Amino acid sequence: MSSFGYRLIAQDSGARLGEITTPRGIIRTPAFMPVGTAATVKALYPEQVKQAGADIILANTYHLMLRPGAERVARLGGLHKFMRWDGPILTDSGGFQVMSLAGLRNITEEGVSFRSHVDGSKHMLTPERAIEIQCLLGSDIQMQLDECIALPAKIDEARRAMELSLRWARRCQRAFADMAKPGQALFGIVQGGTYPELRRQSAEELAAMDFPGYAVGGLAVGEGQAAMLETLERTVPYLPKNKPRYLMGVGTPSDLIESVARGIDMFDCVMPTRAGRHGLAFTWSGRVNLRNARHAEDPRPLDEKSSCPAAREYSRAYLHHLVKAGEFLGAMLLTWNNVWFYQELMAAIRRAIAEGRFAEFAAEYRDRLANLEPNGE
Repeated sequence: MSSFGYRLIAQDSGARLGEITTPRGIIRTPAFMPVGTAATVKALYPEQVKQAGADIILANTYHLMLRPGAERVARLGGLHKFMRWDGPILTDSGGFQVMSLAGLRNITEEGVSFRSHVDGSKHMLTPERAIEIQCLLGSDIQMQLDECIALPAKIDEARRAMELSLRWARRCQRAFADMAKPGQALFGIVQGGTYPELRRQSAEELAAMDFPGYAVGGLAVGEGQAAMLETLERTVPYLPKNKPRYLMGVGTPSDLIESVARGIDMFDCVMPTRAGRHGLAFTWSGRVNLRNARHAEDPRPLDEKSSCPAAREYSRAYLHHLVKAGEFLGAMLLTWNNVWFYQELMAAIRRAIAEGRFAEFAAEYRDRLANLEPNGE
């Protein structure tokens, strides 16, 4: 395979079963991408991520441009070789992290200037530089630079950021045409806050640019699930049916199921890895807080329904001990379990769509998954 493409295999109401082809392999959709922010999925070996069932991972442009540097990664053979991951990699543009992490940032038509949160050094991220960095990293799917604003936001602010993101999309597209290698793909990002008319304008103008794929950005930033899902309902119908749709930075198991029902194909979120590092496990029987004292003498495995070794071969008592003692192995085992659970969930979603029973699957698990959110106990 030398080109990028998307094939819709089956559709069950709004839910879509498909495949994304890339030179480095096929991505089965709906897909959840484990987040490898700094060229590593925290607390896991690459082999464990692949064994869990992940076809693709995400890496972060902002963090890698600051440390170790995109040019250094390129000199060392590119991101895939650097981190020993031979499957597809998606990189975000860095725009969200600039807005949320960087100090003294200043947005202009040219781009965004900021000081690094690592050492205070000055940087300028333009649409062209964002693409250059991603091409140096060698990622298979790249994202346009956009401006992501916090919600709620006034309509004038949402419109300004959306229109700027559209202009940056055109610049990213031109830069990508000059710098990308065959088989790489650039996605546009729909913005517009929670305003349906802005989302429609953004989606229609991006669709006219004919990107290989489209992301819905600027959600899961404080607006709540109901507003997020309503925004998806007002956005997805204006995106091409023959291209993949990616909801950025989402989310909980409930978010995934509800968003798949509304036509989303790809997801990423730090939730499964972050929860694992904080003693929280996702299981098919509910969320488990291993910090809780009631697990101290529980000899049962974490999740008998899981095929993950971490879930089946270690007792809750032992995992509780590791978490309370602050041992690295606790974070490693719970992260492995959580990444595996998310991949099992996506596989179950794909099977349900293929068999024409996604609505039944969603209804069956909706109440159960409501108990899986890692909000503590």
